[in-house]
Amino acid sequence: MDRLLTVNQVAEVLGTGVRFPRRLIEERRIAFVKVGRHVRIPESALSAYVAEHTVQPVTVQRGVLRRVA
Repeated sequence: MDRLLTVNQVAEVLGTGVRFPRRLIEERRIAFVKVGRHVRIPESALSAYVAEHTVQPVTVQRGVLRRVA
């Protein structure tokens, strides 16, 4: 079974304040579990969110860049 993280733990993993994960939950942009009145985020959902929003670097070949001005 997946480990369930608190909003504070998610904020710490992401390196943000608690408002950011709370906004993700409110906007339904990340999967979460309601445990009574508490909200928990599965580790797999956090990993999936990070993977989905990871931007890969662009590789540029030499001589392809154009000079400006």
